[in-house]
Amino acid sequence: MEGRRKALLYTLCFFFFSLPSLSSLPAYQTLVPTSHSLPSASPTSFQPESEPVSESLIGSGSDSDSSITLNLDHIDALSTNRTPEELFSSRLQRDSRRVKSIATLAARIPRRNTTHAPRPGGFSSSVVSGLSQGSGEYFTRLGVGTPARYVYMVLDTGSDIVWLQCAPCRRCYSQSDPIFDPRKSRTYSTIPCSSPLCRRLDSAGCNTRRRTCLYQVSYGDGSFTVGDFATETLTFRRNRVKGVAVGCGHDNEGLFVGAAGLLGLGKGRLSFPGQTGRRFNQKFSYCLVDRSASSKPSSVVFGNAAVSRTAKFTPLLSNPKLDTFYYVELLGISVGGTRVPGVAASLFKLDPIGNGGVIIDSGTSVTRLVRPAYIAMRDAFRVGAKSLKRAPDYSLFDTCFDLSHQNEVKVPTVVLHFRGADVSLPATNYLIPVDTNGKFCFAFAGTMSGLSIIGNIQQQGFRVVYDLMGSRVGFAPRGCA
Repeated sequence: MEGRRKALLYTLCFFFFSLPSLSSLPAYQTLVPTSHSLPSASPTSFQPESEPVSESLIGSGSDSDSSITLNLDHIDALSTNRTPEELFSSRLQRDSRRVKSIATLAARIPRRNTTHAPRPGGFSSSVVSGLSQGSGEYFTRLGVGTPARYVYMVLDTGSDIVWLQCAPCRRCYSQSDPIFDPRKSRTYSTIPCSSPLCRRLDSAGCNTRRRTCLYQVSYGDGSFTVGDFATETLTFRRNRVKGVAVGCGHDNEGLFVGAAGLLGLGKGRLSFPGQTGRRFNQKFSYCLVDRSASSKPSSVVFGNAAVSRTAKFTPLLSNPKLDTFYYVELLGISVGGTRVPGVAASLFKLDPIGNGGVIIDSGTSVTRLVRPAYIAMRDAFRVGAKSLKRAPDYSLFDTCFDLSHQNEVKVPTVVLHFRGADVSLPATNYLIPVDTNGKFCFAFAGTMSGLSIIGNIQQQGFRVVYDLMGSRVGFAPRGCA
């Protein structure tokens, strides 16, 4: 008996002393301002396309080891003749519009029905369907149709629809590639109004003459796309995926900056991951490089290879009234190695009717925290950074520093504490250049809405893993290698 007591005591002591301690978190880390500058509109990283050699049909239950890796570029690469300052200013403007409309959508949308009957005769101008938060920040290149016509498509975790501009155009915005003409594709097929796919749309229309399904998506920045809902083959490098439901937009307008359309990566059933779950085992991940310091391309991976062995995972939460966004549980934040007292888990709680909460979003740039949490975090950072020379506010940033002529500086560490995953941010993920004169700002902001958003600046350098089969999201540091 005495031996058992000693063994139990030893086990408890070992467990207690092996627990990770917040006091062991480093208080400061080094930032090298001279190695980071505003990114410019560098050329895209995409190589010439090659003929596909493998293919699968959605729902065919193909090889479970099937994975696809694609390069990603930032949307600024499609903008020419603009200075780094102009590009950054436009990015922040897009960001503000997106955050405002995401918050509006999350707060007001009613509980979704399982299906929606198509409206006969098409749409009235007052119909607003889909997500209203803008068109995302990163794009890839993929083939549409047979033979494949290659176009740039924005990837967006906050959208559920796959769509692109199609000829003939009643109204189309300018894009970098020729507009896709479905009449020249052997695999394009319209969807009947009676199809279950058509009824999955939030607001479906019906062409009463042809009895074919119509879709409409309106965005918060005034952009929209309207057209036929159809199935088509998409080609990713040398891999062909058949039977993807896509919107073929004949009436499109907005701020899509040269991309042909959008590849929705949201949680909904009509998103690309939702449609291709069996092909890719409901897994995808991306890694977004810090464009101010790296020439490597960002990337997205679909399939089992998307899951990093070094990722720390946090469970996905379900919103009862909105299935598009990826909700996670944020328990607190540490600054300078110490938990910030004013940042309580209750500030980020997703309530039973779907209000509040925290989402991970690839299309939002700057992380927004509910205002009480942001103020507490910001004040803690200011105290830890009091040795740095302050600079005037910039745009939405209220904590800025003059780091000109500084070779390196020590800045307080920042750790996001998700349930099951402590994510320690590199200094470059929260102190970023805002001009070419050495001004850096704390890249968080407050929001008056109840919804907090983890943006892509804070995600840089991590492989962010979306494991929908396991209902979890993971973060793997240094994941872009």
